[in-house]
Amino acid sequence: MKSKSSRRQKAFWERSYKGHAYWLGKTKLGKVTLVAHGLYGWDAAGKTGTADTLDKAKSAVELAVALADRQLPLFE
Repeated sequence: MKSKSSRRQKAFWERSYKGHAYWLGKTKLGKVTLVAHGLYGWDAAGKTGTADTLDKAKSAVELAVALADRQLPLFE
């Protein structure tokens, strides 16, 4: 019998053209793109922003996805 954690899909990062995409199966959760030299823009769960490093931008995407998953939508 498989454990519950092994059945759950895990989100992963994939390199794309001029950026990275965050996927869960075939669903794109967010993306990070190079805006200018040394500046990365991110977009996930209806939120956008910029960061000065790729690691910070990826962390912001992961945080936005995690918060959107835990919080109930206000007007739905």
